[in-house]
Amino acid sequence: MAELVDLLLAAPFWVAVLRIATPLILGTLGVLLCERAGVLNLGIEGILVAGAFAGWLGAYNGLGLWGGVLVAALVGAAFGLLHAFLTVTLTLSQHVAGLGITLLATSLASFAYRVSFPKVDSPPTITPFAPMAWLPIPVLNQQTPLTLLALVAVPLVAWVLYRTPLGLAVRMVGENPAAAEGQGLDVRRLRTGAIVVGSALMGVAGAFLTLSAFNAFYFNMVNGRGWVCVALVVFASWRPGKALLGALLFAFFDALQLRLQQATGADGGPLGLALPYQLYLMLPYAMAIVALVLVARRAAYPQALMKPYRKGER
Repeated sequence: MAELVDLLLAAPFWVAVLRIATPLILGTLGVLLCERAGVLNLGIEGILVAGAFAGWLGAYNGLGLWGGVLVAALVGAAFGLLHAFLTVTLTLSQHVAGLGITLLATSLASFAYRVSFPKVDSPPTITPFAPMAWLPIPVLNQQTPLTLLALVAVPLVAWVLYRTPLGLAVRMVGENPAAAEGQGLDVRRLRTGAIVVGSALMGVAGAFLTLSAFNAFYFNMVNGRGWVCVALVVFASWRPGKALLGALLFAFFDALQLRLQQATGADGGPLGLALPYQLYLMLPYAMAIVALVLVARRAAYPQALMKPYRKGER
């Protein structure tokens, strides 16, 4: 048990927690913006893959790291625009459209990779973002600028949603679009804008994986993070501050299971138990399920979420 306490108090552990949480923070904020406007975006898993590939390919082709981030954001926004066209303009099923976006974005990324590197067995590498060693803040000074961007995005999104007329309008179309239309607001435009901006954040979340966490694009590197972000929005009750807390909590258990796997040996590891590694892999997801069960019933979800809106209908 003393070994476990030492592990939890070690700075490298918290560096890993914040690094793992970064794409979850950005992705969760993206989903939150979409759902606050009343649209479920299940295309996040595919948008993360497309953002990861597009950002890496842009940096590899000489656009620079920030150029890669911009490309990833634009690719995410493009898929968001497609999702908005299907769900807001055509009022199609948000579930089906989102899953279709995931399949399309994932397949396009795979196809583009094969076309770009037809004779390469392992993906080429780039020089990723360097840690911000100049920052006088422990743990954070071992992160890259995209982590700082994710942390800054949380209060920024909260400020826009709760302190600006635009945020009030976005929340209104997610709660009562008919009332919003009665006030002269364009429901379609607001929902489309929220989806596009949210999807751009998802693209940047994917770019973090190839431009900061790793230095190349690998298939299956997203590994279900998009679905975790969808669950975290429910855990957060659609609030940016709680979304940050949820992302850090999931990352904590993910980093913990990695350390427990590494520490487990013949003596059973820090907990004194010789457990199969699969149980450690389950840990963050099991805790996420427990957290959802505890908070889901009390969650105040947007009343118009997943409800298509046609102008003039009551």
